[in-house]
Amino acid sequence: MNSKEIIEVLDTYIEDPKCELEFNKDYELVLAVMLSAQTTDKRVNAVTKELFKEYDTLGKLNKLSIEEIEKKIRSIGMYKQKARHFKNIVEELSKIGYVPNDRAYLEKLSGIGRKSANVVLAVIYKEPCIAVDTHVTRVSKRLGLVDEKDDVLTIENKLMHFFPKEEWIKIHYELVLFGRYFCLAKKPLCGSCKFKKICTYKKSSN
Repeated sequence: MNSKEIIEVLDTYIEDPKCELEFNKDYELVLAVMLSAQTTDKRVNAVTKELFKEYDTLGKLNKLSIEEIEKKIRSIGMYKQKARHFKNIVEELSKIGYVPNDRAYLEKLSGIGRKSANVVLAVIYKEPCIAVDTHVTRVSKRLGLVDEKDDVLTIENKLMHFFPKEEWIKIHYELVLFGRYFCLAKKPLCGSCKFKKICTYKKSSN
């Protein structure tokens, strides 16, 4: 299947492709993206909904101690490490008061790597990016878009080469959500999948 055909199929699965992390302000997205590592967006949203409501400015968040942050995010995986990242990010963003459209700046923030920066740039500034997470990695490999041995940067580059630039943001959301709800890591919904003919997972499991 070519890129157009794959996009057309994904469009039938994902009607409203978008980031599922909930936020109202730019810095809230940065913090939510950092918190989402190794856990679900649903869990993060449950925590940040109350946290961001109670502490609704960078100034208020900046007054929280690491111990207080730990208590607020305890139900999220790796909460101790993430509490330190949270504190450091808030301190840095408080110096300028906003999230800049600057990849280098974002990647220097505590707990924010290339994938997270891609999400922030795509969601806030509509910059054409493809953030490669576990879902994008899994789906891309199963559909044969990349090689099994490819690392995340190689996968990102191959996907950007394969799909038209104007589709990068949307295709990122669609690959994430297709992996999250259909092409699951365990027990993927292969029975009615429209990618049966090209899926390497189905072939290897026969």
